[in-house]
Amino acid sequence: MKRILPAVALTLGLLVAGQPAAQAAEGGAALMASGSGVGDQASLQRGAKLYFNYCVGCHSLKYMRYSRIADDLGLTEQQVMQNLNFTGAKFDDPVISHMPAEDATKWFGKEPPDLSLEVGAKTADWVYTYLNTFYLDPKSPIGWNNTTLQNASMPFPLWELQGQQTAVKKPGSDAVEKLELSHPGKLTPAQYQQATRDLVNFLEYVSEPAALQRHNYGIWVLLFLALFTLLAYLLKKEYWKDVH
Repeated sequence: MKRILPAVALTLGLLVAGQPAAQAAEGGAALMASGSGVGDQASLQRGAKLYFNYCVGCHSLKYMRYSRIADDLGLTEQQVMQNLNFTGAKFDDPVISHMPAEDATKWFGKEPPDLSLEVGAKTADWVYTYLNTFYLDPKSPIGWNNTTLQNASMPFPLWELQGQQTAVKKPGSDAVEKLELSHPGKLTPAQYQQATRDLVNFLEYVSEPAALQRHNYGIWVLLFLALFTLLAYLLKKEYWKDVH
């Protein structure tokens, strides 16, 4: 035990110390709280609509099938095929973007990443902050930059919804002090934050679809444990009544 405890403490210390460094390495801004939660089915449905209207042209979800999305989000096959399937895929096919990899590499410098595990890899707060921190940058080849991930090669797909943000630089520095909304979009700031929260909710669900079932099972497990505890208590009283 004397040897094991210092090793455990050292491991935990390295994990805690490494977390801020990992966030700083992404380039950026302090993370905003996404307030995400996969238990809100209406939010998941709205997030799916945003993903398939603004993201699927470049990004795939190769570990998700249209049929699984329908089952988990309470949608019919007709609703999914008419409103979410823009690539001609079959109902049981995975969600694959039809952008050719060679064209994507030519346009963006590399193939856009699959988003199946994006939230699981970077956290919901990171993705939410990323979607809220794009700003106009005339020095960038694509005209946009991002305080969360500097020099990102992805153009801002949601600019019509949020509008255009401009960067306010710190005096005598190129560092961004804050972002200001210079040209409003179709949504108010509050509405846009809710929209990106819905999108992050959907991507969080995609990262671990089993979480929906796990939450449902958890309720029954707790009820079972409560009932088992009651029965164990009554059994204990029965066994010990003659002793006392």
